[in-house]
Amino acid sequence: MKSPAATPTPRHRLEYGLALPVKGLIRALPHRSARHVGKIIGEIAYRLDRRQRWVAENNLRQLLPELSDRQRRHLIRRCFRHFGGVICDSLSLGRFDAVGICRYLTLEGWEHLPRAEEKGRGLLIVSAHLGNWEVLAHPLELYRGGMHILSRRSDNPLIERELHRLRGRFGTSTIYKRQAARGISRAIRRGEGAIILIDHRVHPNEGLEVPFFGSPAMTTPLVARLSLLHQVPVVPMFGFPVQGGRFRVVARQPILPDGTGETAVATLTRRYLGVVEEEIRRRPEMWLWMHERWI
Repeated sequence: MKSPAATPTPRHRLEYGLALPVKGLIRALPHRSARHVGKIIGEIAYRLDRRQRWVAENNLRQLLPELSDRQRRHLIRRCFRHFGGVICDSLSLGRFDAVGICRYLTLEGWEHLPRAEEKGRGLLIVSAHLGNWEVLAHPLELYRGGMHILSRRSDNPLIERELHRLRGRFGTSTIYKRQAARGISRAIRRGEGAIILIDHRVHPNEGLEVPFFGSPAMTTPLVARLSLLHQVPVVPMFGFPVQGGRFRVVARQPILPDGTGETAVATLTRRYLGVVEEEIRRRPEMWLWMHERWI
């Protein structure tokens, strides 16, 4: 898909202009230092962004009621710091070529991918805003090729173009929400693959109400419908930062298409979201609690 061509407003240019010095600083430092800078930025955001702190507080109070007030505050602070690190890590990785990127990746569960593709019908990856999801596309594109990532357009077209460049420099294409079903179906028919993040809330007209941390959450049925339509297994994958600026990219066992109709769609969607929830519970500080996910 072509990079968005929306005309930037003065506000967009100001936001992007403020981001450029951070980008320059990150590129001037050793890669291992990027995450540390990001954590400082996250700490500043934690102290200033009362609105996002409030959303995270409400989510955690509802979904993890066993936490004390102090534990909740500590977890929210770690979450802000983590996502500051995600931004700077992603900017820093933009300096590397294919060989350089691979030196910072450890792959786990990669044997699940051939099993998922044994019918030669393409590949569906389901993931979440957990860890650093941006790193998933790099090894998939470099070792397999033909990858696409489903994404919502950023409100700032200048930042969107930067994301488009970072995601696409090894060949990964972006499919935007409005083109999702048709674009991914075409990719699968060509034997290609798509990455879909399933953990964000969708409009009630577009989603299914699926339990997530024990509470109803509107969730896209797109992954399950595509899996059933094309008879493609779905592989849950996640990218987790580890020490030294490195990442562990983990593939879980494929979830096979099973059944027909909307009952099967709902069952499969619950299974995908269940895997995501398991991963979040293992590393709650690495998930986007600042998102208004629940009804």
